Amino acid sequence: MEPFIVLRSNATPLDRVNVDTDQIVPKQFLKLVNRTGFGKYLFYDWRFDMDGKPRSDFVLNNPKYSGRHILLTRDNFGSGSSREHAAWAVLDYGFRAIIAPSFADIFYNNCLKNGILPVRLPDYEVDYLFSNEDLYIEIDLAKQTVTAGLHTMHFEIDNFHKKLLLEGLDSIGLTLQLEDYIARYETQKQMFALHGN
Repeated sequence: MEPFIVLRSNATPLDRVNVDTDQIVPKQFLKLVNRTGFGKYLFYDWRFDMDGKPRSDFVLNNPKYSGRHILLTRDNFGSGSSREHAAWAVLDYGFRAIIAPSFADIFYNNCLKNGILPVRLPDYEVDYLFSNEDLYIEIDLAKQTVTAGLHTMHFEIDNFHKKLLLEGLDSIGLTLQLEDYIARYETQKQMFALHGN
């Protein structure tokens, strides 16, 4: 997993509340078994019409917002079913951070497990970012700050997930850091099994 230290980008504004995981990645695309390849299905039903043609009125189809790595949205992002594919789609599309007033708990944790930083900011600060959407944003995970223009905002994250993101570790990477301890334990267990009491 790529470490998350400082992210600098403009934001892509998705001005919607209660965006659920079925809207993030519709159920018909859940057949893929790898974590990659889901980006093309992100917000599929909003991005494309019934014939598969891009909808000109949807934000991700506006060239102005291409290549941005921060998704700015509203309350209760990621609600609905617990599919981890939703986080995979967000990351595969190119977003490394999502800023919103609130997230569904399971989606929030799925983001953290997959290297996406979900940033919770109060409504008035999210309103500020929406009203100044062309401001360049810097998210500094170590300092837990979001800076846009001359305005700096603070966000909370627990120390465990902060450390994992800063070091680019997922649960497998974290386990591999303990490889020496695990090997020593397995050796001792085998010795005990051979020699008994």
